[in-house]
Amino acid sequence: MLNTTLLSAQQSTAGPTDPITERVRSTWMLGDFGRVAVGYASGAADFIARLELTHGERVLDVACGTGNLALPAARAGTLTTGIDIAPNLVAQARALAAIEGLSIGFELGDAEALPYADASFDTVVSMFGVMFAPRAERSSAELLRVTRTGGRIALANWTSTGFIGQMLRVVVGYLPPPPGTASVLQWGDEATVRKLLSGVAAVHFVRRRITFNYPCTPEATVRLFREWYGPTVRAFAALDNTKGASLEAELVSLWNEHNRGGSDATRVESEYLETIAIR
Repeated sequence: MLNTTLLSAQQSTAGPTDPITERVRSTWMLGDFGRVAVGYASGAADFIARLELTHGERVLDVACGTGNLALPAARAGTLTTGIDIAPNLVAQARALAAIEGLSIGFELGDAEALPYADASFDTVVSMFGVMFAPRAERSSAELLRVTRTGGRIALANWTSTGFIGQMLRVVVGYLPPPPGTASVLQWGDEATVRKLLSGVAAVHFVRRRITFNYPCTPEATVRLFREWYGPTVRAFAALDNTKGASLEAELVSLWNEHNRGGSDATRVESEYLETIAIR
């Protein structure tokens, strides 16, 4: 387990509960994200493999979910820490690490206020995670703060034109985000990310594709997301039966349109922006 310096408990927990943060936490506590994350675990492992992590490298997975990045990072012999805002996801990640006998420090915490000292990590990663923190200027500042000079920040974020970007836009059409909340898809825009990570020594972008694989039809996959993927669970819960049925029909149509898995399986590719920044 990574022996990194935590900030004092007083500093990391000071202040009243933030309703915006609590909304994010409650969203990801809905359903069971692990049932969704397993569908692209292979692509997450490929993302880590491209980083060519070295033995003993200090790695932080921000908004780690159930460990799609932290687990393969630890298998490479790194000193890995994962942090997420949702206690149910942290519990799942710990259980998965225990099954493999991996020593990973999974912790509960907020991407906008990471409980680590400056320059604590060699490589900081996040896949479809930090992009959901509500205030990008805060979370990006934290990514920069905890990465050592010369270290890397490696991110995977959905683009607006990719499949998941399209799906998220469909959902937002039925349940707009709270007023003043920026789109999570801004993290998939190169110009915006350059501004968020301004001051780094270098930043490189590659548009890649990741595959969702589920052993069921697209209709069943939509039900999977409806029942277990927090943002979708929240959206359906806020809609009446008529609007809920309309949203489900649109999602089924979208998944069917992009499916390459045949009649009994779902195999859908989605574009994301891979960002590698050198601190």
